[in-house]
Amino acid sequence: MTPPARPHERPSARTTREPVMRTKLCTTAVGLVGALLFTAACSGATSGSGGASVDPAKLKLTDTTPRASGAATTVNWLVEQEPASLDIDAQGGSSTRTVMANVCERLLLLKPDLTTAPRLAEKVRYTGDKKLVLTLRDDVTFHDGAPMTADDVVWSLKRHARPEMNESDEYEDVDTIAKTGTHQVTVTFKKPSALFTKALAGDAGIIMERRAVEKQGDDFGTPGHPDACTGPYRVKSWNSGSSLTIERAADYWDKSVHPLTKEVVFRWASGSALVNSISTGAADGAYLTATGPAAVLSEKKGVRAYYGRSTTTWSLSPTDSGALKDARLRKALSLAMDRKGIAESGFNGLAEPWATPVGPGAWGYQKAAFQKAQKELERSTAYAVSPSPDDIDRAKKLVEQAGEPPEPIVVSSDGSESQTVITNAVRGAAQKIGLRVTVKTIASSRYDEFFSDPRSRDGFDLIPVDWYISKADPAGFYDNGISGSTNNWLGYSDKGYDTLVGKAQQTIDDRERARLVIEAQSKFAGDAVWIPLVEVPSVMVLGDKYTGPPASMVSMYYPWAADLGTKKG
Repeated sequence: MTPPARPHERPSARTTREPVMRTKLCTTAVGLVGALLFTAACSGATSGSGGASVDPAKLKLTDTTPRASGAATTVNWLVEQEPASLDIDAQGGSSTRTVMANVCERLLLLKPDLTTAPRLAEKVRYTGDKKLVLTLRDDVTFHDGAPMTADDVVWSLKRHARPEMNESDEYEDVDTIAKTGTHQVTVTFKKPSALFTKALAGDAGIIMERRAVEKQGDDFGTPGHPDACTGPYRVKSWNSGSSLTIERAADYWDKSVHPLTKEVVFRWASGSALVNSISTGAADGAYLTATGPAAVLSEKKGVRAYYGRSTTTWSLSPTDSGALKDARLRKALSLAMDRKGIAESGFNGLAEPWATPVGPGAWGYQKAAFQKAQKELERSTAYAVSPSPDDIDRAKKLVEQAGEPPEPIVVSSDGSESQTVITNAVRGAAQKIGLRVTVKTIASSRYDEFFSDPRSRDGFDLIPVDWYISKADPAGFYDNGISGSTNNWLGYSDKGYDTLVGKAQQTIDDRERARLVIEAQSKFAGDAVWIPLVEVPSVMVLGDKYTGPPASMVSMYYPWAADLGTKKG
């Protein structure tokens, strides 16, 4: 995932632990029907807010929108940038995923409520802790009419597993992938892997037609070439630099699915261009990565904004560059942080103060247990919504014990509104407890390098990170804190923590896995490996006459256009 290509995920384009890189984009909305060309602002996480905000008390989260009943011929949809390729294995940016979620299907389906269900595999069953048997549907066809075979499934999974492919890290524990029946594929593991079935509901579970992909060779995924998938929509055309159109698949194999929208035309815009296009009706909808446009558009007549559960959070990630290697100073800063103030000032009222580095969209199982653990952390002094006088006194004592660092703590900022609010909050918290802080503003491109080049973090003690995981399982996040992880910038090392995370990721039973994850989460929080600040919901804006698509974070994995239509028939 180089960050510019994947503004929502970590640079490797893999899906177990990803920073949501809300990359600044300067672009124009090209070719929008009936619209002028609007120049987008160079935008950070709250670009184009214009001071608008949403009342948190009125903010309601919903997994999906009211069901559509009327047909639509063409719906115009915005994504942040033009896809670089439609081959998700090679180039899996958020724009590509938002388009191809409607075209390609997976062995399992991630539903709008963030649970999983069978899809191309009608049954997925562990037989022992190192063997997974996939029973495939026998009625699936690709868009060219060819039947999906077990050979196509084996080939697709092995393609995902290639070292150069985006999903290869999902296959690190896989030993063999083999056809074991006419409609059966068996995966064996080197060690138990509880998260692999979660991956099969994501990009690691996409099934493609081997013959079609190999026939196209290097042209696969480029303009002018057909897709090789099974979904309710097929790629109709891609006019590079202008638009990309998907159309209802005429002979879609699942006769229980009846998409109401004939075609969806994708164009690209962000910031003010996006706001103007949605406001004027030149575009009918978009999934957003920035809270500012959502706040503005929620006040526009004829536009509805919907908010759903997400795994996205903003946290502060300490590095091993200096003073914050001392856990006492990390805990002191956490005690003094005003999370409520950050949520209100930096995210237009859409964010919520948060005590863990992964949002509630990750709670795809044992939700009550994870919710209880979250509340317990929020009640602890180190992760309170707003610091009390007692919290400040305790933080001052920790600083006294550790000793004031000889040099100021250096915090990075890319100059975006959200990062500016966060770094100002760090500065304010530090002043209250006797620490000195310097905020060093960098270019957006330099910020992106933090996630790919360890040397770029030299001289920085604290970096704001915007992070999400694609799996509805917190176990998919906490390996970021294990010894030697590339995302463990602090160099944190604790054998007990490593053991807990490893055991959780190998535990198939949901209840026991949740218990292990919560124990690891408590240790991660207790040692202040990261300093969580706020969680941010998924946001979708939609023209008032349309309805149906999900509002939760599934838009990059679930065929949302199949649910899209008008409110009245």
